[in-house]
Amino acid sequence: MGFIAQYLNPTLWHDWLHAGVDQLAYASFWFAVLQIIFINALLSGDNALVIAMACRGLPPRQRHWGLILGAGVAVVLRIVFIGVIAQMMLLPYLKLIGGMALLYIAAKLLVPERAGTNQVEAVSHLWRAIGLIVVADVIMSLDNVIAIAVSANGNFLLLVIGLAVSIPIILAGAALVMALLDRLPVLVWAGAALLGWIAGEVIATDPVLAGQLAGRFGDKLARHIELAAAGAGAVFVIAAGGLWARLCETKLSAQSDDTAVRGA
Repeated sequence: MGFIAQYLNPTLWHDWLHAGVDQLAYASFWFAVLQIIFINALLSGDNALVIAMACRGLPPRQRHWGLILGAGVAVVLRIVFIGVIAQMMLLPYLKLIGGMALLYIAAKLLVPERAGTNQVEAVSHLWRAIGLIVVADVIMSLDNVIAIAVSANGNFLLLVIGLAVSIPIILAGAALVMALLDRLPVLVWAGAALLGWIAGEVIATDPVLAGQLAGRFGDKLARHIELAAAGAGAVFVIAAGGLWARLCETKLSAQSDDTAVRGA
């Protein structure tokens, strides 16, 4: 874990920022900023989907805060990923665990939240949604971060500026997706299936599993197995999420009937 302590060293962060400030006067620096913004916009569709699905059941006021905090979390996680988490995700079995967690999150997003009866419950739902966003973003952001890190070429200030300016883009994308989810509820299932697909792919590309598949079946067949795992993840999320939602609806219906009987 020595590389984690290295990247958490304040002196290293100071040196990164100082090196970046020296580049502010160059047009190439600002061109690279635009490049990072563009790449982040292209690669942030899955993050916007998670934010929208996690926040869609919140009350209107908490929904706005969920969008803002979710977009901010997505960007901050990309910055942290560059120095620490991206290397950790290369450790054996970590992507396997992360993919399983994402399967749970995707299924959970299909289960409707009970409307908060007071401000305390509404805030609790907000932080629960933010927690789901954080975990999902950690799992899904590795590939995105690699592309952004290549564009930044080691310039930490360039990375921070480019990603910070990207917050409104992610925010707008999440708001648009949420509006579509409100109008077309069937898209909630499509979004959950997409997250399940990503989870299956994350599991299949774990360094240990990927190495074993490639060694036993060859690279071409291993890629087909990865696609099959992604498809299986999508199917699992739809089946598990649908069953979970049905059980919750049955439980809520039974509770409502019990309350009505007591009231009578």
